[in-house]
Amino acid sequence: MTSTLTAPERITLTPSEDNTPVARAIVQSIAADHDPEVYLWIVLHRPDGGANLWHAWTEGGQPLGDEVDRAALAAGMDAADWLHIGDLNCTRSTRGRITVEAFALRPVLADVENGVRCDEERRAGVQRVLDRAAEETGHAARPGCPRWLGMGPALVNRRTH
Repeated sequence: MTSTLTAPERITLTPSEDNTPVARAIVQSIAADHDPEVYLWIVLHRPDGGANLWHAWTEGGQPLGDEVDRAALAAGMDAADWLHIGDLNCTRSTRGRITVEAFALRPVLADVENGVRCDEERRAGVQRVLDRAAEETGHAARPGCPRWLGMGPALVNRRTH
């Protein structure tokens, strides 16, 4: 019996600026480590100082996130409420240059349905930040906070694309 060794096929690696497949794998790995019904806000900090934001939902999170958004919009909630309720129901973590904010959607929905709102002091602070940003960019300041920012894919994807 004789064995024949063959040289492996040569593989040519081509550098690519597109890190999307790697980022997608990272996001999927992070999502797999979280409970169901969670909205994930994942920031991948790049070595050049920039960052890429990814949104992901664990099992059951997409429909529940959309339900949260419908209830919040129907209740007239705005960006200040989104920040406040989000802070109440968020777990933050880091993995190297990756920052993860995980929003437990069941408690978020309960807070929305129970009418939890941002306090006036924080709301005024959010408005000051918005007014200053408008001034810095040469835009006219608008009264009031923008609407609820979203925790479900229907609203999140509408505002990011």
